Amino acid sequence: MNSAVHRFTRTFLAGLLAALPLAATVLILVWVVRLLMQWLGPESLIGRFLIAIGIGTTGSEVVGYLIGIGVMLAGIFALGMVVRSRMRRVLALAVNNVLQRIPVVRTIYDLAKKFVDLLAQKDAAGTKSMSPVWLHFGGTGGAAVLGLLSTNAPVMVGGEPYLAVLVPTAPVPVGGGLLYVPQAWVTPAEIGIDGLTSIYVSMGITSDKYLAPAIPASPGGQTEATAGH
Repeated sequence: MNSAVHRFTRTFLAGLLAALPLAATVLILVWVVRLLMQWLGPESLIGRFLIAIGIGTTGSEVVGYLIGIGVMLAGIFALGMVVRSRMRRVLALAVNNVLQRIPVVRTIYDLAKKFVDLLAQKDAAGTKSMSPVWLHFGGTGGAAVLGLLSTNAPVMVGGEPYLAVLVPTAPVPVGGGLLYVPQAWVTPAEIGIDGLTSIYVSMGITSDKYLAPAIPASPGGQTEATAGH
């Protein structure tokens, strides 16, 4: 009886462990779809605008919404063609000249552009200040968290230099918080933006692919590197 229960438990746990990656993938995809529906769905502000684009020709909200999506996709494709052409610099200069004249919009646009450039990894000079770092709470040797350094320029808080570090959340790294921490708590993390994203999305499972593995300890409590000394 006990052996049968043991085999059943082991089989069930094996199936559960096999299902977890698929379940996590489905949950992330569902979250993305729900987010898109909130921003672009028929009941959203953008969705109602898309319906208004196409409803004049069909009289149906559903068909009008689909036509509106088609128009939006065509517009994005046309913008992509312009960006890839020689008009890219002219267009970028015109947009920057307009947005840089609006105080609040200018700040938001600069931050958004800097973050997109970081993900695209195209402008190394423009995104050099934004890089993965280790945030050591209490200083080196304390709890360590992977974060994204927003700028290398420290600010003074209480008479001490502090750095602004973005700390993502797992498994959806687009969320998180902005922490101002002592400059001495921050050290570079040579893993790249892809490594940081992978570690957070996998909830740490892929850590050994981007971080050096620890040397296992011997039964006596010494590491293999020091056991022979």
